Amino acid sequence: MKKLMLMAALAVFGFTNVNAQDDATSGGQTSEGKWLIEANTGNAMLGTTGLYFSSSDGSSEYNIGLDGGYFIIDDLAIKAGLGYGGFSPDEGDSTSSFSYRIGAKYYFKSMIPVTIDLTGASGDGVENYAGETPLWLGFGAGYAWFISGNVSIEPGLRYNLSLNEDYTDEGVFQFNVGFALHF
Repeated sequence: MKKLMLMAALAVFGFTNVNAQDDATSGGQTSEGKWLIEANTGNAMLGTTGLYFSSSDGSSEYNIGLDGGYFIIDDLAIKAGLGYGGFSPDEGDSTSSFSYRIGAKYYFKSMIPVTIDLTGASGDGVENYAGETPLWLGFGAGYAWFISGNVSIEPGLRYNLSLNEDYTDEGVFQFNVGFALHF
């Protein structure tokens, strides 16, 4: 009996999810004139407009930010984002940073988001020894799982290429989970 109930619940969930995906692929959430607001998990290694918190040995690091976008044509959104973060060491002075992002996001088949954007940061404590600040060109791809008519969860992979070799010449690879509102 438990197996039957579990299978029935999975069937209902699967049917509901298929309907949400069908709504997504019919152009509803990603059609021209729609808006997008999203929050992503972040990475402390670069300026970010995502959500991030880390604490270790009495020191803590955090970031909070959001991205927003407007669909200029079906499946293509122009995006911008802002973030604010800080670092509080166990001893010494705290630092803070302001991050920004501008770019584009295209949804292949209305459910496979691909992004390209420019991300930078400024503020006390973000400069390296030469006084340079980070600037990154980001490329990402993932999958948009529409859990309702206007909410999606978007796990994805991202690579950030450093554009300021005086800051760092290393790229950063990351796994993100995004949460988006479409309206």
